[in-house]
Amino acid sequence: MEYENKLVLAPMVRVGTLPFRLLAADYGADITYGEEIIDHKMVKCERKLNEHLGSIDFVENGSGNVVFRTCNEERNRVVFQIGTSDAVRALAAAQLVCKDVAAVDINMGCPKSFSVSGGMGAALLSKPDLIHDILTTLRRNLNTPVTCKIRLLKSPQDTVELARRIEKTGVSALAVHGRKVADRPRDPAKWAEIADVVASISIPVIANGDVFEYDDFQHIKVATGASSVMVARGALWNASIFSSHGKLPWEDVKREYVRKSILWDNDIKSTKHTLKEMIMHYSCLELPEGKAVIKSESLADLARFYGEEKYYEFVTHNRFLLNGRR
Repeated sequence: MEYENKLVLAPMVRVGTLPFRLLAADYGADITYGEEIIDHKMVKCERKLNEHLGSIDFVENGSGNVVFRTCNEERNRVVFQIGTSDAVRALAAAQLVCKDVAAVDINMGCPKSFSVSGGMGAALLSKPDLIHDILTTLRRNLNTPVTCKIRLLKSPQDTVELARRIEKTGVSALAVHGRKVADRPRDPAKWAEIADVVASISIPVIANGDVFEYDDFQHIKVATGASSVMVARGALWNASIFSSHGKLPWEDVKREYVRKSILWDNDIKSTKHTLKEMIMHYSCLELPEGKAVIKSESLADLARFYGEEKYYEFVTHNRFLLNGRR
């Protein structure tokens, strides 16, 4: 995995599933992060080849739920992100999936309560010894590249010191979200503090924060000196942000997302969540489209609403034939 001059899809919970990752890649994303997967859940999974879809599924024992789905098409660019607070458990989760992904990343930036309350995500930022233990354990035992994603600490110097300590673990790259834990999405990302990190370490830094147009990729690179650039909300709202030819109408992107969700039999809850996030940015859930998505109980329902009935029928009746063409 190379980290120079790459356009990167950020990890987004309930969004970064296989259809959305492939959508972003089609438009030009070089590296695509999956949604954060908690190690406790991953270690309960079994790897299974899904011949019906042509995918590789990690299925939770007991529930039968697909916790992570990938495919050979994205093998060289997909990053598996782990939510963890324990080195041994993180390694067990990583070892299950490492041969099917391009890299393994440790989430050290998520500020959401479900992550922080379990000692994961941004909770790790105040535990440099644990960070060191987790990263060095993965580095010693995996041949797959290991990276991590952090947020800014209280002071620029604190962030730089943590970045230097992370670099010493031997990770391949460091992603830095230019906001502190207490910052809200509407608060401007602090590109200058990302630049401080870039200047202080020698490994590639992936800059993240306030990238909403294709031109912003170059703007943040120039402002920070980062090796690569990561985008979250800008890609969620319109995944064609990765295209050097300019954004496509969001209606077209949304429809293509629906088609990919059908093709890969994506979880209906995840699909609806992503569609609702798109709709809320451009419109309102109280309008007919939003209400229709909310009421949908299956991918077939979504296919009918978006005029993709024929595609849905074709896919569901020809899965094995389609698999052979992938």
